[in-house]
Amino acid sequence: MKKLLLIALCLCCGVIQAQEWQNTFDDAVKLANEEDKPIVLVFSGSDWCPPCIRLKRNILDSEDFKKYAADNYVLYNADFPKKKKNQLEQDKLNSNKSLAEQYNPKGHFPLVVVMDKQKSVLGKTGFNRKNSPQEYISLLNDFIK
Repeated sequence: MKKLLLIALCLCCGVIQAQEWQNTFDDAVKLANEEDKPIVLVFSGSDWCPPCIRLKRNILDSEDFKKYAADNYVLYNADFPKKKKNQLEQDKLNSNKSLAEQYNPKGHFPLVVVMDKQKSVLGKTGFNRKNSPQEYISLLNDFIK
């Protein structure tokens, strides 16, 4: 019984600490305003873009980034998968296309856009495989200052 309680407690703490990607960009903007946090908008091709996959694996899914992002950023992923099995709902795809027209008109992948809660762009970056998660966090924070 004690082991079960301990496992449940660990799972709850993990959920509380985990970064949360917003389901819609409108949700991200709303949360950014409520919590007074910057928005990190990631343009990715999750199933066809090797640098996008490495950004997710090496930076965004790292424990350091997850922990920091949970307290300091509002996250939204504007994904553009190509494989049929990974296709997005039409509403989400249309929303991501609209975001791309506004914030990524040249179609760079991956592209990470840091913006304030009013949706003003503070900075943009891509992915450099030499950056550690801590260096990437520092780069994003340089845009915010």
